[in-house]
Amino acid sequence: MNQTHFLNAKLADGTIVDLIVASGRFNAIAPAANAATPPAGAVDLAGRLVLPAFVEGHIHLDTSFYGDAWRPHIPCTDGFDVRERVAFQMRNLERAAPMAERAKNQLELCVGNGSLAMRSHVMVDAAVGMKHVETILGVREKYRDLIDIQLVAFPQSGILSSPGTAELLDEALKLGCDLIGGLDPASFDRDVKGHLDVVFGLAEKHGAGVDIHLHDGGTLGLFEIEELVARTTALSMQGKVAVSHAYALGDISADALAKAGERIAAAGVSFMTNAPGNHPFPPVAALRRAGVTVFAGSDNIRDSWWPYGDGDMLNRANMIGYRSGFYEDWELEAAYDLVSRAGAKALGLEGYGIAVGAKADFVALKAEHVPEAVVAVPKERTVYRAGREVARDGKVSG
Repeated sequence: MNQTHFLNAKLADGTIVDLIVASGRFNAIAPAANAATPPAGAVDLAGRLVLPAFVEGHIHLDTSFYGDAWRPHIPCTDGFDVRERVAFQMRNLERAAPMAERAKNQLELCVGNGSLAMRSHVMVDAAVGMKHVETILGVREKYRDLIDIQLVAFPQSGILSSPGTAELLDEALKLGCDLIGGLDPASFDRDVKGHLDVVFGLAEKHGAGVDIHLHDGGTLGLFEIEELVARTTALSMQGKVAVSHAYALGDISADALAKAGERIAAAGVSFMTNAPGNHPFPPVAALRRAGVTVFAGSDNIRDSWWPYGDGDMLNRANMIGYRSGFYEDWELEAAYDLVSRAGAKALGLEGYGIAVGAKADFVALKAEHVPEAVVAVPKERTVYRAGREVARDGKVSG
């Protein structure tokens, strides 16, 4: 059996160990031997902090302009409006570089920063048909040895308000998408029941998970979340449903949040946040105390929604911690959890972590411990996939 020895690795608890990788998984983890003669081919990590590869829980590979010509941001005419932003996006995409090229740029950005698992939403509607899905499926296949990618068939223009989209979503799942998405059933399609009938009907038909965009705020957004929770419970889909954004949870009373948190946790529905700069977002600490899985994603990277995004989930943990008022070490560790263990749980990843039998997908970086890594966001890092170096200092190797 071919083995690779990684010497003098620092675990999150401060222990210095040697890691042995065989067949792409951790075969042994033992106290550092400091042998006079290291095993042939051994990699000395010299006390660098070793963390499981990050989880990019929400991104849009098909609509990023990263690596393309700069697209100046176009503001909405009267406050944030999803329909208007979608219109801007369609206009910009007409002039964009080829989708496969832009997706490649964004993928390599994320891998270079240490993400080796990802969930990407891919646009499906009457205007673009299956073009986006077919292209991103091809990109996924090309990069399958570098990163694990889940794809969500995403009705960016609604379902009921975009005739033919339900059939296209069905086809996207047949072609290889892993999850069915949705978009603001109340404010966009103006029919919560009808919208969710399609989403959960397709999920049942294909045995797929659900990850739905929900921007609606206040009691309207809370009502939609309650409906999602009820559907999840009724269909025994605990652990297979996620809500992205869920701005409503950030602008309701503490009492309402506490009640919602109990129901959400019982239903096993996960919530994704990217801690957007100009919106309320789910209170991470309160939801975690209630037992809710909260995970993180970059969402849009330099696209029609905003010009920001760097594909670095460690920096995203920093951002979430900053906006959440996390200062103590245990709070900084919670911020990191959103981009690692919680993300892996929400995505249902197998073999995640630094443990015997787990996949040897990890990042080695210069930091004393997790809290310092979240605060300092060291850019000098090496990324390993199945025990093989795939990126160094932000660049994909080779």
